[in-house]
Amino acid sequence: MNTKDGATAPMRIRTDLAICEQCDSVHQRGPLAAGEAADCRVCGATLYRRSRLDVDAMLALTLGALIVFVLANVAPIVTMQSGGITTRAWLLTIVVRAWDHGVGPVAAIAAGTVFLFPLAQLTLYLFVLRAVKRPTRSPGFVEAMHWLRWLRPWSMVEVFLIGILVSIIKMSSLARVTAEAGLWGFGVLTILLTALSTFELRELWDAHDD
Repeated sequence: MNTKDGATAPMRIRTDLAICEQCDSVHQRGPLAAGEAADCRVCGATLYRRSRLDVDAMLALTLGALIVFVLANVAPIVTMQSGGITTRAWLLTIVVRAWDHGVGPVAAIAAGTVFLFPLAQLTLYLFVLRAVKRPTRSPGFVEAMHWLRWLRPWSMVEVFLIGILVSIIKMSSLARVTAEAGLWGFGVLTILLTALSTFELRELWDAHDD
């Protein structure tokens, strides 16, 4: 937008409007109670929702998820006993063995979606939530929010957990397989990440702008 003297004025962002991702119709935003969602009047898709969690609860969940993440990766996932030999498996050993057996792409995907992406997502959550709690604007907040939005779909701890459970069931006929603390840690981590994903990132934008 150009001003009278030819200078370019900054574009005003309409935070009071919501655009449907399905049909591109524009709606006026309205206040929602905790747990409520607004639907598109044209196609019925969900426009936005308000989480039952507040910023303090999100921060507590994030710190808890980071602690569980460390425990899940430090502790063994399963123990297998066969022929008098006991073998323990950690996430790192599973990735390394997959790489050594010639399935490098699978190992890289597992390392990214189960370790790198969740760790980056939790770190970004911690950064933006602490930024929201500060009385002044934090540098890097916008970039962190964009990265967080991009990373959210790529955290697939639940897929890894299901795969491990299926493997345990199949291996139970060949060896004695025992679930260890790491497996329970990934189960708890899945629950915490699912709870965090229910929080609308737009609420963080609004809280930071206040």
